[in-house]
Amino acid sequence: MSKQDSPRVLCVDDEPRVVEGLVLHLRKDYDVHTALSGDEALQKLKHVGGVAVVISDMRMPGMDGATLLHRVMSSYPDAARILLTGEPGRDAAVAAVNKAQIFRFLTKPCPPDQLRTAVEAGVLQHQLVRAERTILKETLVGSIKALMDVLAITNPVAFGRASRLKRLAIEFGHTLEHTEFWQLEAAAMLSQLGYLSLPTQLVEKLYYGERLTPEEKTLAGGVTDLAMKLLGNIPRLEPVLQILAALRWTDEQIARLGDGTVGIGTRILALVLEYDSLVTQGHSVDVAVQTLRRRNSRFGTRLVEQFATHLGAGSGANELRAISLRSVLPGMIIMQDVRTHVGTLLVARGFEVSSTFLERIQNFGPDLLGETVKVMVPAAKAVATEPGSL
Repeated sequence: MSKQDSPRVLCVDDEPRVVEGLVLHLRKDYDVHTALSGDEALQKLKHVGGVAVVISDMRMPGMDGATLLHRVMSSYPDAARILLTGEPGRDAAVAAVNKAQIFRFLTKPCPPDQLRTAVEAGVLQHQLVRAERTILKETLVGSIKALMDVLAITNPVAFGRASRLKRLAIEFGHTLEHTEFWQLEAAAMLSQLGYLSLPTQLVEKLYYGERLTPEEKTLAGGVTDLAMKLLGNIPRLEPVLQILAALRWTDEQIARLGDGTVGIGTRILALVLEYDSLVTQGHSVDVAVQTLRRRNSRFGTRLVEQFATHLGAGSGANELRAISLRSVLPGMIIMQDVRTHVGTLLVARGFEVSSTFLERIQNFGPDLLGETVKVMVPAAKAVATEPGSL
């Protein structure tokens, strides 16, 4: 096995001699990277794309080991985290373990055999977590896809919003360096599942902020309970259900959630849900962001500002075009409702074109396929295609 194929290990300590000693004991079997501070470690993780094991000293200037490993847990949850310290204080050690869910706790000076054993166990844990995640994703993806196919057929308005929410949440998650946040992706898609029980016209009224009758309010009130009942039969979906349930909590309850999977997932999804509602109801991006800032008690000021920056950074990344419906390509986003001549909604604005959708539109008829629609073309596709080829 070449060094590049070996499991990656990151060693962090503000004392160069300690780092050199760790490298000496591990370099034979692992691809070892080093950092002399918490900030340098985070930069190194971003550069190499994550590691199997992070070993960090507890006492370091600036960012201590517990804080660093907590940050690692949030951005690289698959990495096994080992805390190395010379501190005799048990309370500090227990607090560090609880905060960052540390895999092993080692004391200085650490015998080489004990170090290698801990790293070997950490690598194995990393591999098991990734294997379980892969199996879990494959199982859940099939279940979720079946539910989304049903939603697309029965309620295209709800499906269109689910597509928008998924895109918004995942793109923002990537900005925050949560690159493998399957729980957030699943929660965004499934957040609209309960609307399949409602008439399409009622769903449109809800999304566009129109006044509801008392009977319509009663129907809409049961949407979340229906979704939770349907999803409760799918195994290992607990974190997704927790995110969806937390969306109904008060601002104070959401604000008290921690920075784990459910806490971050809930705040991101709640944020993009409200943003999508504001934009759907005709508000500009600037007005929507200002409204979100007034709700910072629900989402957190820092998260709102990060979202505002994310929206601003992406404002020039896409291209708006007007093309015939038959010319749309996968990855394009349809920016208007598409209806039949009698007003039946076929495609809701914000829908991202997929290969399955291209097969479906062949049944729309030549007149509808010839209609001009506005689409958003991602930057990569805008560069890769000639205007005439659309």
